[in-house]
Amino acid sequence: MLKLRILPRWIIILIDLLVVGCATYLAYLLRFNFEFEELELFNYTLGVGVNVLACLVALLLTKSYAGIVRYTGIQDGLRVFYTLIVTHVITCFVNLLYHYNYEKNLIPYSVILIAFLASFLFLFQYRLLIKNVFSYYRGVITNKTRVIIFGAGQLGIVTKQVIDGSDGTKYKVVGFIEDDNRKIGKIIHGTPIYSGLALESLLTSLKISELIIAVNQLPVERKNEIVDICLDLDVKVRTVPQVEHWVKGELSLNQIKEINIEDLLGRETIELDNEAVRNQILGKRVCITGAAGSIGSELVRQVILYKPSQLILIDQAESALYDVEREFEDVKGIEFFVADITNFDRLNDVFINFKPEIIFHAAAYKHVPMMERNPMEAVLCNVLGTKNLADLAVKFHVEKFVMVSTDKAVNPTNVMGCSKRISEIYVRSLNNHLRELDDSHTSFVTTRFGNVLGSNGSVIPFFQKQISNGGPVTVTHPEITRYFMTITEACQLVLEAGAMGKGGEIFIFDMGKSIRIVDLAKKMIQLSGLQLNLDIEIVFTGLRQGEKLYEELLASKENTIATHHQKIMIAKVLEYDYNRITQDIERLRKAIFSHKDDYEIVKIMKEIVPEFKSNSSRYQILDKKHIVPAS
Repeated sequence: MLKLRILPRWIIILIDLLVVGCATYLAYLLRFNFEFEELELFNYTLGVGVNVLACLVALLLTKSYAGIVRYTGIQDGLRVFYTLIVTHVITCFVNLLYHYNYEKNLIPYSVILIAFLASFLFLFQYRLLIKNVFSYYRGVITNKTRVIIFGAGQLGIVTKQVIDGSDGTKYKVVGFIEDDNRKIGKIIHGTPIYSGLALESLLTSLKISELIIAVNQLPVERKNEIVDICLDLDVKVRTVPQVEHWVKGELSLNQIKEINIEDLLGRETIELDNEAVRNQILGKRVCITGAAGSIGSELVRQVILYKPSQLILIDQAESALYDVEREFEDVKGIEFFVADITNFDRLNDVFINFKPEIIFHAAAYKHVPMMERNPMEAVLCNVLGTKNLADLAVKFHVEKFVMVSTDKAVNPTNVMGCSKRISEIYVRSLNNHLRELDDSHTSFVTTRFGNVLGSNGSVIPFFQKQISNGGPVTVTHPEITRYFMTITEACQLVLEAGAMGKGGEIFIFDMGKSIRIVDLAKKMIQLSGLQLNLDIEIVFTGLRQGEKLYEELLASKENTIATHHQKIMIAKVLEYDYNRITQDIERLRKAIFSHKDDYEIVKIMKEIVPEFKSNSSRYQILDKKHIVPAS
């Protein structure tokens, strides 16, 4: 590509002086109705000369010639305006001196005014003309990528300006697309606005290579529809970040990023009862377990916004907790504890010293295949660890205990899901037991939801790694589906449910539509610019141990009660006797510490939760035997 040279400044000065001279001569002609004899009487050549010399002085003072002409903008127009103000102030001063000495004006003031207006018009317009010539020149000599912008609002207009104003840009904006009928057919800065209803034919007819989504709060369904059409036509999709994410408040071309799968799986912004959440947390001592995990650390970020008096963060992962400490090192009132929730004495010491008033319990082992191979650890952490925290919450009169559970606790098919279901049962039965004893110091609330986008070990970063390595992408089964929710949304709903909970509820979240994992993998491959089965393959590996084809949020004998929040419901679940579940958990504890084998531990879990039926697991053999319920 040929380089576009910057004109020397002395040439710009000469052009400006020539333009001002011509504008001043035109002002004389207009003032005297093109009567050339009149011009001679007023010595117009001297008047033009004085105005040009005044302009030279003004140019040197204001340096309006210093701007690069092909990037002319509003600021350059203002500099020209200031230059002309100085020019004609000098001219008026000379006029006054002339009048003082010769008792007549050198230049009629009407000529000065007309010259000012004409000079500004000509100087600014010639700069804009050069800018457009350079833009056309760049477009002609380079093979530019044809781009269309979805959204003709303020964000779309700014996006076009950024693209057009970037030096050496490889993009050419050929149009806007709008769903708003009021804008369709209009033109913005010479660029037409087309209807979004004819998107497919439009992309083809205009030979579009890239589409940029520049709309605030575009519905996810519409975003997916646009992306699907673009992927089918091999059109790359990019998106403009929200204004609050612009670097130093300004949008640059580098910030217009390729759309990713998280953008397509996210859901509509949820409305929170922030006042209720604030009233619960403001000025309170809040404890978060699993604070270094994906859910726990996001809870930390959100809880801080409601100004607790103190945060007590607990996690056994030293390095991850250190990262959280670094993130919040400037925030006062946070205590970090490397501690295992299965260590009752360690937790007891923390509670003695800091006396938390609210607990968000997010610590858990969650990976299904790993826990299927290590059921003892699943029970120790998810069941006994939860029991430790719940018992301490009662002992120290904690106001609210909010447990983060999982959809895998519903009709569990794996050890991890069953361990979470047992912890749900204990927490709920403990809450009811306290009510029976008229001891209502502590309210126990459970929240239940599915997979969260971007969490540690989730399928999306796993697929991304496989795609970056050239594949293959491994999917366990062609029909497997999962629910997805963003970490931010999940934690917002946890806080909301915690605030509305009175005690004993199991809140379930509206997870939206379940998504086939194979479709997710295909879309991620396409978004990476690769072709399925040509550049990269999908391989089916079979269900992992304990894995379900379909996740559920409610067991078959459960139904729901609506709440004031449309995305939060209360599950009506079977009641369990507190004394019985306590005895059952004690059986599990004894089995673990007497070194019983994995089968014996899982057998007890199946007795506690009869709906636990293993899937693709070595423990399926236990389901074929008659299991006597625990007495």
